[in-house]
Amino acid sequence: MAVPNKVLTLVMIKEDTRILLGMKKRGFGVNRWNGFGGKVEHGESIAEGAKREVEEECGLILTEFEKVGRLDFEFVGEPQILEVHVFRGDKYEGEPRETEEMRPHWFPHDAIPYKDMWPDDKLWIPWLLKGKKFKGYFKFEGHDNILDLRLDKVESL
Repeated sequence: MAVPNKVLTLVMIKEDTRILLGMKKRGFGVNRWNGFGGKVEHGESIAEGAKREVEEECGLILTEFEKVGRLDFEFVGEPQILEVHVFRGDKYEGEPRETEEMRPHWFPHDAIPYKDMWPDDKLWIPWLLKGKKFKGYFKFEGHDNILDLRLDKVESL
């Protein structure tokens, strides 16, 4: 019997010339820069989960955000696909603050620390920054080696 996908969110908070990333301090993806997000909880929509995770992880309250991508991740030896719904956060209230899970930092678009991020990020984040929508699939061996991938720009999700 197939294992249902694990539904997750990922929010990339963007301004005209910079992007907010968080250094993951614990758990899955520790010691990597990433957007903000996590598991969608029972009874909440994917968008509600995205908004909640941003507030929990960096203290910002999203006031305007748009779904821009869906990325499915398979890890060799793991039966469950990670189904990640990617959002671009355009407007928010508050100031980013460090939490137990994430240490936020603004990066200029031309200085994104891809070498300290998931290997797939450099393939789709440039599209997100240009306002494109996308769908993709990545098969990983461990956390650093992409064995297979599909990544396409789409008109809508």
